Amino acid sequence: MGIVGNLNSNQLQFFNSEGYLVLESFASPDEIKSLRLKMEQLLDQFDCSSRASIFSTRNQQQTTDDYFFESAENISFFFEEKAFDDNGNLKQPKKLSINKVGHALHERDPIFKSFSSSEKFLSLLYSLGYRKPVVIQSMYIFKQPGIGGEVVPHQDNSFLYTNPPTCTGLWLALEDATITNGCLWAIPGSHKDGLVRRFIRDETGVHFDKPSPSYDQKDFVPIEVKAGSLVVIHGDLIHQSFENKSPTSRHAYSLHVVDTDGCKWADDNWIRRKVDPEPLYSS
Repeated sequence: MGIVGNLNSNQLQFFNSEGYLVLESFASPDEIKSLRLKMEQLLDQFDCSSRASIFSTRNQQQTTDDYFFESAENISFFFEEKAFDDNGNLKQPKKLSINKVGHALHERDPIFKSFSSSEKFLSLLYSLGYRKPVVIQSMYIFKQPGIGGEVVPHQDNSFLYTNPPTCTGLWLALEDATITNGCLWAIPGSHKDGLVRRFIRDETGVHFDKPSPSYDQKDFVPIEVKAGSLVVIHGDLIHQSFENKSPTSRHAYSLHVVDTDGCKWADDNWIRRKVDPEPLYSS
């Protein structure tokens, strides 16, 4: 196979202790430029008059539709909640109205596919102990100026559950992420408390199996990073981001990876694929 782990013992110790890890300069300026340019092209080609699906971490149970479910194997576009006026018209240009694009950029687009399966990602996953990893979803997140929506406290394993749990989030800053424009916040060490609840899909749609716990905001720490930095997020880490009320966007590219060796993808996850994803490698 020839894959060598690229994390040192100090980095692994920090990740295991805190539940997250920042890898500075993970992506080069040229790679960032390539991803952003490709997304501009995808947005230019998107006809927003034909589709207006809204993404919300507060109200996703109400806003989930077939378009959302089918996005698991497509490149789909989701608007910010605050993008529309009372008459249903966009209040700002299309490119400033999109919340995210997902959830199969890593499969459907050659630029994102090449980056998402690059050797540095494989080496990182190998360091984390993955034996047969797959990218189960990818998202380009915009965090638009002034209207970029809040992402409420959550754990990635809630949405992308395997038995045993194996999800890791890989969150790449394509612009500087600061407290002002909506950076990530996390409760260090919270991954050690295990999974709190699950996001279930059944015949009625999607819903959580338990109510959300209340969290003390004083327990969260900001994860401010420069463009090109990768934040590695344990699947049980409690993390969130606030609304972007600033005039500066906060673009990011996010991958979620699960293992397919010795674990089972839950049948009641929201993602139900027609074709199984290809493993990045098999150890």
